[in-house]
Amino acid sequence: MHRRLFAALILLLSVASLAFAQSAAPQAGFDVKAKQVYLIEAETGTVLFARAEDEAVPAASLAKLMTMASVFKALASGETTLDTTYPVTEYAWRTGGAPSRTSTMFAALKSTPRVEDLIRGVTVQFANDACIVLAEGLAGSETAFAERMTAEARALGLEKSSFANATGLPNPGNMVTMREMVALARHLQTRYPQHMRYYLEPEFEWNKIKQRNRNPLLALNIGVTGFVTGFSEEGGYSIVAAVNRDGKHLVLAMGGMESDKARIDESRRIIEWALSSFERRTLFKEGEAIADASVYGGDASTVPLVAGEQVDVFLPKDNSQRLVARVVYNWPVRAPVTPGQAVGTLKIWNDKQLLREVPVETAGSVGVGTLRARALDALIELFFFWI
Repeated sequence: MHRRLFAALILLLSVASLAFAQSAAPQAGFDVKAKQVYLIEAETGTVLFARAEDEAVPAASLAKLMTMASVFKALASGETTLDTTYPVTEYAWRTGGAPSRTSTMFAALKSTPRVEDLIRGVTVQFANDACIVLAEGLAGSETAFAERMTAEARALGLEKSSFANATGLPNPGNMVTMREMVALARHLQTRYPQHMRYYLEPEFEWNKIKQRNRNPLLALNIGVTGFVTGFSEEGGYSIVAAVNRDGKHLVLAMGGMESDKARIDESRRIIEWALSSFERRTLFKEGEAIADASVYGGDASTVPLVAGEQVDVFLPKDNSQRLVARVVYNWPVRAPVTPGQAVGTLKIWNDKQLLREVPVETAGSVGVGTLRARALDALIELFFFWI
């Protein structure tokens, strides 16, 4: 009885904590001029820098990431093909084409470009006319396509981002957060790797007009592999960028900068800092016990928990502070318990900064306990319910 009661007391809040020496605040001694920032090492999911990452801001052309996510999904499902053609309507031409004086691929009115050409227009030239033609071709209207974009964003777990058009042109319904833009960029990379090559094309010519890739970071040769920049009067200059260099895979989203020059300079600075200042550390090997979860009604009072993969994080090389890992789960786990049963999450913190979240699962079996054991567990649960 004492063993079960003690386990229940320890795990009342369903949190098991572990502390590690030698770690540091992820942005100690470094800062950038952006108002909103979210930077992760993509392979491990480690957060390297974060500021106002959940603040909703005007999407501007960052919305084109969601446009491409919807188009790539349509390709994957067979709804369209790279060789399908869509007409350039007067609305698409006037709103996003040559008369609009915005980013455009200069698609001619009533022409019928292929889907692949339109994709290149969006990824290389950030073309608004290409976005609208794709939207109208796939959904019948840009409004209907924007509703699809928002619905697909929710399906991906993006809770704050919303879209009123396919271009990101000014509309109060176009809002995003830097955290969700990083998540969306990772979705594009992992779900549609075959299409990421478009973002790397140095130039694209259409209608006898050749334009260089509008991503200013590609020409810096710092390992950038995509994605997009944006600007709005309210939100300032923004960017989402992916980096693959020196064995590190970074995804960065920043907003609220005052000029295009600041966007380029600050992007370069934070990328170089992240590449040079962090190193990979293993906290738990695959299959290594991380904590014990309390079991209700079982022939054992606890079951060990493990992560389904090796748990690595990227930490500053000059570590000085303390890293804390917590296993969070719904108390108590109910018997019977089988190996590999998902029960909670390992959360790795550095001071107030959440670095990583990793699912944890049971590493053993627990059978149904005796009638006496189950009665005692029911009494303990009732006791904590009334507390």
